[in-house]
Amino acid sequence: MAKTVAILGIGLIGGSLALSFKERTNLKVIGFDRNKENLAFAQAAGALDAGYTTLLPAVQDADYVLIALPVDKIKQVIHHLCELPLKPGVIISDVGSTKAEIVAEGRKLMRSDVTFIGGHPMAGSHRSGFRAAHSLLFENAFYVLTPDHSIAKEKVRELKQVLTEATKAQVVLMDPLEHDRVVGAISHLPHIIASGLVYQVGIYNEQNQWFHQLAAGGFRDLTRIASSHPIMWRDILLSNRKELTRLLDDWIAQMKEFQTAILEEDAPKIEHLFERARQLRDQLPDRKQGMIARLYQCYLDIPDRPGAIATISTYLAEEKINLSNIGVLENREDAPGLLQLSFRQEEDYRRAVDCLRRRGYAVFTNEEKAEKEEITVR
Repeated sequence: MAKTVAILGIGLIGGSLALSFKERTNLKVIGFDRNKENLAFAQAAGALDAGYTTLLPAVQDADYVLIALPVDKIKQVIHHLCELPLKPGVIISDVGSTKAEIVAEGRKLMRSDVTFIGGHPMAGSHRSGFRAAHSLLFENAFYVLTPDHSIAKEKVRELKQVLTEATKAQVVLMDPLEHDRVVGAISHLPHIIASGLVYQVGIYNEQNQWFHQLAAGGFRDLTRIASSHPIMWRDILLSNRKELTRLLDDWIAQMKEFQTAILEEDAPKIEHLFERARQLRDQLPDRKQGMIARLYQCYLDIPDRPGAIATISTYLAEEKINLSNIGVLENREDAPGLLQLSFRQEEDYRRAVDCLRRRGYAVFTNEEKAEKEEITVR
């Protein structure tokens, strides 16, 4: 008899998990979501075998329960699960981007016939909701499990095997506190910095609108994560507050080092700081998915005439290239506009660049566009 996985929350992450299980396993997939239309859409898309707007029927026969909700909601659902009759031997996990608080909450579920193992798939998208979900979201990404030291090893192996089969992710084990420090540094802190930069420039722009007018291109790319959901990030930061306060102390010290070098006109020190940062960035893995979703984008100059954008879209459609988004970043009368094309998959992105270059368009990748802007600024 096939086992059952219940996925609580059918948004981007939950929906992508549902699609992954349906595509690659024989598990029956049950969904829980308060939004009836969301459930109906997921069922119509073939992601769910059944969907419920109440918790009990979704989880009572499940062998695995995955809580794919925001951090604050995860803790609430754990509390509710403690009061429900669950199938003996069930393994419960979550997808929250902080782990210490959630694992501590999960201990309340621990009894002889229930196991809670914290989890965090380190992949995402700049889009949200089930309509952005796809079964390849986690492929080749890290999927972190943070089991409590008291968890039986066979239960950890079982969940690891199930998730690996469904998601094609690289499942790794970490201590919850270690996870929160690492993720705090590579995801939570960058979101704070990006938001701080945008906020600061916004204040300057109130007195001088040139700040926003000249902040296109590289500044938008650098700070795009500042567009993230404010309530979700409020809860993430508060959940990881202990680690983040320490990380912010380190960041402030780093900025003061730059400040001192500039005030003292210490040219060798400034050069060293930038050179060291460049070397460290070059060491980062390029192909792995990470906490901050990678965007595959290219840019091209287009003439200011009717049908120019439609022609480009037609070329891509003829070669069955899946275009995620399209936008005009700059369009001036009697001058070429700058068109931005976005893709979910690297393969589509690379094929699009080749397709358009073969047809004579001057196409720039993110890196080439950044270099071009840097030369222009200089």
